[in-house]
Amino acid sequence: MPTYNPPLRDMQFLLHEVFKVEDEFKAMPVHAETDADTMNAVLEEAGKFAAEVTFPLNISGDTEGCVLDKTTHEVKPPKGFKEAYAKYVEGGWPALSCLPEFGGQGLPYVMNQCVYEMLNSANQAWTMYPGLSHGAYEALVAHGTDEQKKTYLPKLVSGEWTGTMCLTEPHCGTDLGMLRTRAEPQADGTYKITGNKIFISAGEHDMTENIIHLVLARLPDAPKGSKGISLFVVPKFNLKADGSIGTRNPIYCTGLEHKMGIHGNATAQIALDGAVGTLVGQPNKGLAAMFVMMNAARLGVGNQSLGLTEVAYQNALAYAKDRLQSRSLSGPKAKDKEADPIIVHPDVRKMLLTAKAYAEGGRALQIFCTLLLDKAHNHPDEKVKKDSDELVALLTPIVKAFITDNGHIATNACMQVFGGHGFIKEWGMEQYVRDNRINMIYEGTNTVQSLDLLGRKILGNNGATLKKFGKLIAGLVEEEGVNEKMAEFINPLGYLGEQMTKFTTEIGFKGYQNPDEVGAAAVDYLRVAGHLVFAYLFARMAQVALREIAAGNTDPFYRAKLQTARFYFAKLFPETSTLMRTARAGSKVLMDTDAALA
Repeated sequence: MPTYNPPLRDMQFLLHEVFKVEDEFKAMPVHAETDADTMNAVLEEAGKFAAEVTFPLNISGDTEGCVLDKTTHEVKPPKGFKEAYAKYVEGGWPALSCLPEFGGQGLPYVMNQCVYEMLNSANQAWTMYPGLSHGAYEALVAHGTDEQKKTYLPKLVSGEWTGTMCLTEPHCGTDLGMLRTRAEPQADGTYKITGNKIFISAGEHDMTENIIHLVLARLPDAPKGSKGISLFVVPKFNLKADGSIGTRNPIYCTGLEHKMGIHGNATAQIALDGAVGTLVGQPNKGLAAMFVMMNAARLGVGNQSLGLTEVAYQNALAYAKDRLQSRSLSGPKAKDKEADPIIVHPDVRKMLLTAKAYAEGGRALQIFCTLLLDKAHNHPDEKVKKDSDELVALLTPIVKAFITDNGHIATNACMQVFGGHGFIKEWGMEQYVRDNRINMIYEGTNTVQSLDLLGRKILGNNGATLKKFGKLIAGLVEEEGVNEKMAEFINPLGYLGEQMTKFTTEIGFKGYQNPDEVGAAAVDYLRVAGHLVFAYLFARMAQVALREIAAGNTDPFYRAKLQTARFYFAKLFPETSTLMRTARAGSKVLMDTDAALA
């Protein structure tokens, strides 16, 4: 059976030593009172909840799955899920980073993301129920009417109700411009919505008395394509005038998907048969409103893979220290035993360090991004807000795609450490591989994220935002460029930073001549950009570790951080050279292949 220990020390290192969030919060009046002790106490309690309440339900939830009663259309999640959710609500966790005016605790968003990392490590399928609710909350805060906010937000914030987003339909996946669900205006200002949705995570369950669906649909006179999509809030149960639960709205679960992983989450097929809803935002502007939720979800999906990478690494490390197999190539290490523990073997260490580096890099990126979000929402300086918002937009597809791709690499590597036992369910490792696989697909496949990064976020503004990130790199290079102890981190970072400008310009120029060139290069390009970001963050982590060691700090944590950074730059970062070469190979070898694909 697997185990899980919340990585509180690493979180504290990033929050307090690398990013110095307490100082950042002092510049934001709304968070000025949030100090290190408060943050540490919250994370410690969240870690206990994750490890003690939801983690024990992970394997059993995967085995049991969800059950649909086709007569009543009700879904029962696995045993213990409902009770765990009640404890989650009782502890006030749904309200952590929500606005006080709706009953929230008003803590920084970066705190929420750290909490969710631990919950994802413990049980991704369970965490998706409250996780989607937070996205629905954000969409309604940004685009809901005063009446909608008054009606729905206090219940979402308290956790009494959960939320979903209903986008995809059987005939359209990423291409939402093809959706057919229709919304008919009614005399009372509501709409009757009819259509079918699929792949709706947490789409039906009995954990709360109501579920608030955010549904994309078309008005009768809507233009074709994505410019004719509107967003509606459609509750499972209609509400009475006093806000209490009323009649059942005709929005039903008609089936549950049979999936590779996340069995404990109800991935629902949803049918709407004249379900009553109200318009969110402006008519035909639904995608803009829904993108608030989708962008939050993309950061959340990256966090899911971060959580799985961390828990897979922890268990693989423990196994490698205990499992005896063969002797070390350089001579016996455990002479009193019949064989050495497999951690002595170089390739086992490579697999472990790959997972460790991708976990620590991913955690740094998540905290970096969510701190930027806090600045974008709450900083009094408009330039800081604007710059932070632009950087988050640039980094969101990297968070979603790079961290989930790395999660795929890491969970597979950790399963490999277990050898044949990794393929056996009881050890828990194969579940991490299966659960992670969806993260590369939903909320926009990783190829879609790559096209978004290269086509929209970089070439779309002629690299202006990329240059802003480049200034962060240049600042660090200037600060540490003459420090010999930092050279092994700074030199490769600085070199790739310089290469990135030429690389981007070259791909962009080819793309203007033939758009397929962008499509052919995008996935490799995003991975190069991901390594650029990780290299910057690992350099910052190494910078802090070196300073602590120079000051006489003997905590082995800092030595470990340096060793992980050295491994990352030596064994993982060099992938960028190959990726730039394959990106430059162009589209012809892909598109001029009709005979090969006949």
